[in-house]
Amino acid sequence: MTRRPTTRPTRTRARRALTAAVLAGVTTSLLAGCGLQPAAAFVPAAAPGSIKQVEGLPEDAALTVTSKNFTEQLVLGKIAVLAATAAGFDVTDETNVPGSVAVRQLMTSHDADMTYEYTGTAWLTFMAHKEGIPDKTEQWQAVKDEDAGNGLTWLAPAPMNNTYAFAVREEAVEDLGGITKLSQIADLPAEDRTFCVESEFNSRADGFKPMLEQYGLTLGGSGEDAIPKGNVDILDTGTVYTATDRGTCNFGEVFTTDGRIKSLGLSVLEDDRGFFPAYNVAPVLSTSTLERYPQLEGVFDQISPELTDPVLQELNRQVDVEGREPADVAFDWMVAEGFITKP
Repeated sequence: MTRRPTTRPTRTRARRALTAAVLAGVTTSLLAGCGLQPAAAFVPAAAPGSIKQVEGLPEDAALTVTSKNFTEQLVLGKIAVLAATAAGFDVTDETNVPGSVAVRQLMTSHDADMTYEYTGTAWLTFMAHKEGIPDKTEQWQAVKDEDAGNGLTWLAPAPMNNTYAFAVREEAVEDLGGITKLSQIADLPAEDRTFCVESEFNSRADGFKPMLEQYGLTLGGSGEDAIPKGNVDILDTGTVYTATDRGTCNFGEVFTTDGRIKSLGLSVLEDDRGFFPAYNVAPVLSTSTLERYPQLEGVFDQISPELTDPVLQELNRQVDVEGREPADVAFDWMVAEGFITKP
């Protein structure tokens, strides 16, 4: 059980008001089809493993962890709560906050100490840049540098990159010439260039049409590079996965760490011309908190290298497909990796 401190002298009236407003919006029943699940503000009891209790840590050392309210963020938030608890911190669990903006406000106001955030989200949404940076390292460095001015420190990113991609059902790969890369779509006959996309991606300035153009294809027309408009199905978010699996289209728009990729047996195509921006996740901490407890960097640096696309696909699958609680999924993975132990 994560202990909640009875007093937090550094917490202001503004923080309490913001937190109350944020948590008031959390519902107990969320749409599982959108990847949203309820999360209680507790996790199973955890003992140190490879994450050791920080030596000389003050008894009142406290850490507030926050996250957004979709499946992957809930799992990552619980991983952070478990890690900080094993390291000896008195953790306030403020995961399951509705919306990116609310989480960002908690971090920039320093009313929360730590979250897992995506480089692309910070760069494009919070920092309002018009274009993302496909190179993962360059995108992380750019975000790290800019957020330093906001009193936030980005630790080393994880390999997982929750960005847009296109996937094909595995049983169709060989029928499509053993396709593994987006650039190979141009080599297929026009009748095989069929797509399922959600409406937002279809209309985005950095979405479907410019992606096709980068790969030498044109939406509409009748030339050798054409994608006939009748080859494109515009579907609701989430329906794309099942439609792709059923063969409604050969290529479906997905997010690379979605658990349905694994459960439905879809194969993600390589973005070999680097169209999609990087959305690597990284631990983000209040700089003042990290200066007070520099050992936190070592705690989270242990975890990040193990957070890969396949790992998050599996953890997300356990929540969205099997219906497990994010806290239990995070706990079992942390124990299996040896980061923590059962008390």
